[in-house]
Amino acid sequence: MNFSKFKIAIVIPAYRVERNIQEVLRGIPAYIRHIIVVDDASPDSTADLVTASAKKDKRITLIHHGKNQGVGGAMVSGFQKALELGAQVIVKLDGDGQMDPVHIPALIAPLIAGEADYAKGNRFRDFVSLQQMPLIRRIGNLGLSFLTKAATGYWNIFDPTNGYFAIRSEVLAQLPLEKIDRGYFFETSMLARLYLLDAFIVDVTIPARYGNEISSLSVHRVLIEFPIKLTRTLLRRIILNYFIFDFSMVSIYLLTGIPLLLFGLIFGITKWIQYLQLGVPAPTGTVILPTLSVILAIQILLSAIEIDLNSTPKKTTVQPL
Repeated sequence: MNFSKFKIAIVIPAYRVERNIQEVLRGIPAYIRHIIVVDDASPDSTADLVTASAKKDKRITLIHHGKNQGVGGAMVSGFQKALELGAQVIVKLDGDGQMDPVHIPALIAPLIAGEADYAKGNRFRDFVSLQQMPLIRRIGNLGLSFLTKAATGYWNIFDPTNGYFAIRSEVLAQLPLEKIDRGYFFETSMLARLYLLDAFIVDVTIPARYGNEISSLSVHRVLIEFPIKLTRTLLRRIILNYFIFDFSMVSIYLLTGIPLLLFGLIFGITKWIQYLQLGVPAPTGTVILPTLSVILAIQILLSAIEIDLNSTPKKTTVQPL
């Protein structure tokens, strides 16, 4: 496919990437129409190096942030510039060299063909390169991926936190960019918003490269901040999708199953403590009532989950470019 006839833009959030940024810029294919680098108030010489590269490559546009806004904030600035330049497809590429530009065609091809609204990398389908991923990062990504799938509703994709992605401009234009998370929760925040637009997402097998880059993602964010935000995202999705935008069997199952589960747990625990203090066995009816409530609640909630699993957007409505 001749990609040069399409308006494709690359957005690179840049923070402390002075060791890799020029090599990344040199590796971007010639068919890319615009290269937007967002200097997120990087304290090193990243901006100067990008400026030097821009003198040789007129495709490069440098955006400065006076204050660090996080990767999400940098991407929002880049998105806005890409839309302003009239890009048809926008690709996110990190400035640390971890994302190989050779895989860009695999990301943008389904978007150009009208087969998807959003394409993202999946590091877990390439078993050879997967072995290069540090074990702790592999385990963390697996757990975080499952929680992200549940929170966003995109059960059909894997490695949902992968930051190597491409999006069609008409879909991006519908997103409320001002509400996108400005930090490392950025990708998940985008997925949650895309779900509400019924956007179709495809996985593309892309092996990750691990070199001398330094990750700014802290353990605190992964263990504390992310679970809180994921829980908030899940609750928001359920409320909007099943009680405001629509009312379906999932809504009924939730309204029935959750109260039953809470009743069974609270009543059962209360009575267990009460009879334990009295030192006498609880009556059969007192044991059966909360047990049946919990079992029935679990069955009802499992039915709700099954419907939710099958509610993932399954096709796109966009036309080929």
